[in-house]
Amino acid sequence: MTFTENSTLGELLSNETTVKIMEKHLPGISTNPMASMGKSFTLKQLSAIPQANISAEILSAIVSDLLNITTADGDPTSPQQNIQNESPQEPLTINDSVAIVTGAGGGIGRASSLKLSQAGFKIVAVDFNTVTGEETVNMIRAQGGKGLFIQADVSKEEDVERFTKSAIDTYGRIDVFFNNAGILQKFSLLEDLDASEFDRIMNVNVRGVFLGLKKVLKVMNAQGYGSIINTASTAGLRAEHSMAAYTASKHAVIGLTKAAAIEYVRKGIRVNAICPGGVDTALTQAVPMMMQESGYTPEEFPNMRIGRFAEPTEIAEMVVFLATEKSSYVTGSIITVDGGLTL
Repeated sequence: MTFTENSTLGELLSNETTVKIMEKHLPGISTNPMASMGKSFTLKQLSAIPQANISAEILSAIVSDLLNITTADGDPTSPQQNIQNESPQEPLTINDSVAIVTGAGGGIGRASSLKLSQAGFKIVAVDFNTVTGEETVNMIRAQGGKGLFIQADVSKEEDVERFTKSAIDTYGRIDVFFNNAGILQKFSLLEDLDASEFDRIMNVNVRGVFLGLKKVLKVMNAQGYGSIINTASTAGLRAEHSMAAYTASKHAVIGLTKAAAIEYVRKGIRVNAICPGGVDTALTQAVPMMMQESGYTPEEFPNMRIGRFAEPTEIAEMVVFLATEKSSYVTGSIITVDGGLTL
């Protein structure tokens, strides 16, 4: 086999002899993540791309060295395998993997904790409510899983630091972070919205998500891997009537998700967000009481086009998908699980 300027980068980086030549003229090329993306380009084509930084002189020198070697089929120096697998390999087991779930005391958080446990994850269940949080862990253990409960207020940095440290101290790693805790605002026209209510929503829904990202990303960056799922909402994609603070908070979650995803995309960490529509949880069940107490009813309500609210387990299935290697090529995605609400 003869190598020329019309040989592809994949061919050149699959052969011990030609790898040495390429490294001689383009140091670091064999380990550059961009090499996998450009493996189908010929050397001549690559030299025409400014970002490749292959001058005419370098191209000529590489070609000159390549023309001096010839390999035959079956020769030990013939191509053996690509520098990277075509696709990531699924781990043999996730029984040692660890997932932190905030807002684990009920609704989507509880359903996801149970589903992740069934998938083999050890669960660090975090919730402000000690009673419901411990109930979730007891349910995990009853189904044969492993987990611990940490009481925390996600809007407080010291609490977030504490549950992150507890996960590391107990299990030694954090593979998945379901950054889920959130609260619903009281219905109100924007002009009547109290600043204190605005701050309450932002503290949990935005500051809490930010702090979780800040602390867990540091751990995952040191590990070199991890998957983070933030809970946004369809309110992060559209406006909900009489819920200005909640709508703004969930738009912010989407912004944080995209920012984190692009910052850590080359560091082995995936960051995505789910946008549930109406889900049958304690939060949605409390809506009639909220309206009764406030004496205010919004002029419009979301249209559940599928004809019903989602079950928390239906949202949990998406969380498990994003937590595992089945979603290995998904990052920075804002995924609606809304029964057609945003159509």
